[in-house]
Amino acid sequence: MIELYILETCPYCRKVMDFMDKESIRYEKKDITIPENHKKLMELGGQDQVPFLYDDGVSHYESDEIIKYLTTRC
Repeated sequence: MIELYILETCPYCRKVMDFMDKESIRYEKKDITIPENHKKLMELGGQDQVPFLYDDGVSHYESDEIIKYLTTRC
């Protein structure tokens, strides 16, 4: 399942979540205010930045890049 690392207050995260919800793309939301989610974000991507999408070995940080990837994936 797609993992999306977010902060609830981040407008770029909201942009990606709104797109995914609109397109009925299932994902697991990982709020990085939870320490284990933040730790996993750093392990997977190495940057303290959101939104971060991880999908079976594929990862993206920028909201427009994430949406572009999801458009071609789904």
